[in-house]
Amino acid sequence: VEHNAGLDAHFLDSAYEDAGAKIASDPQNEWQDADVILTVGPLGDQLPKSGGIVIGLLDPYRQTETAGKLASGGVTSIAMELIPRITRAQSMDALSSQANIAGYKAVLLAAHRLGRYFPLLMTAAGTIPPAKVVIMGAGVAGLQAIATAKRLGAVVEVSDIRPVVKEQVESLGGRFIDLPEAESGEGEGGYAKEMGEDFLRRQREILTQHVSAADVVITTAQIPGKPAPTLLTQDMVEAMRPGAVVVDLAAEQGGNCELTQIGQDVDHNGVLILGPVEIPRTMSHDASVVYARNVLELVQLLVKEGELVVDTEDEVVAGSLLTHEGKITHQPTAEKIQETVQ
Repeated sequence: VEHNAGLDAHFLDSAYEDAGAKIASDPQNEWQDADVILTVGPLGDQLPKSGGIVIGLLDPYRQTETAGKLASGGVTSIAMELIPRITRAQSMDALSSQANIAGYKAVLLAAHRLGRYFPLLMTAAGTIPPAKVVIMGAGVAGLQAIATAKRLGAVVEVSDIRPVVKEQVESLGGRFIDLPEAESGEGEGGYAKEMGEDFLRRQREILTQHVSAADVVITTAQIPGKPAPTLLTQDMVEAMRPGAVVVDLAAEQGGNCELTQIGQDVDHNGVLILGPVEIPRTMSHDASVVYARNVLELVQLLVKEGELVVDTEDEVVAGSLLTHEGKITHQPTAEKIQETVQ
């Protein structure tokens, strides 16, 4: 384990040593002897030995150069982002475990920056109505945001292009915003897919009516490997009341809000737009705990009778492989590299 790797999450080196690990001051020197390297983010320039296995959040859609180096170096790499969203792989789904944290923290960020209460309050000085929260996207982050906002006492409305999530939204106490009839927005692997411009235009017209009355808008829509769709235009923001807060969880993918600036707070006509990055790091202890469990479950899948086996016939393994046997096995990454070469 890298020296002080867990310090920011309040895991001391002594805790790893008590669990039987050896602490390495320069872990890259240990890589050439390692059969498996477990990491959080993408690796640097120094690669593991040929035949080694790397498992982590390897950012396959953007770290194409690193993927090429791993393939040419004969390294098998498994990207946690590519874990299939199937029942058997739920315990390994790192994107979901981290998105759950992001949805929770987004509501707290909004509540912290909003200049009013979330719950209904009846006091001797008068009645204060509850805050109105609109959540765009009812994936893992969105559903957790609904639950958290409801716990704080807000009135929650939810928009999603997948009608199938309506029941989940309502089970958490949210009000589902019905959108124009169109083709299903259900994409591969349970994610939302890109929709046509005509649908998006009609969607924005409906949503403008709701966000104009909202105190908080939280946007969560992301499409793997593609820029985040624009859900909140400048016109929609300008229809919002001064003092309202927008939290854009897709800031790192370009943002769902047209005015989002990555890692920045933007004040537009009195509406505060937050573009937070790496939200799970702000809850590093629990983010580390659930990510470690995701990785452990995957490693246990690879171990057969004490030996490491990369079974490409296994749906989970095949779906999450980035590189294997000298090739980039994740087709979108391979295609992107080819486009760069051309």
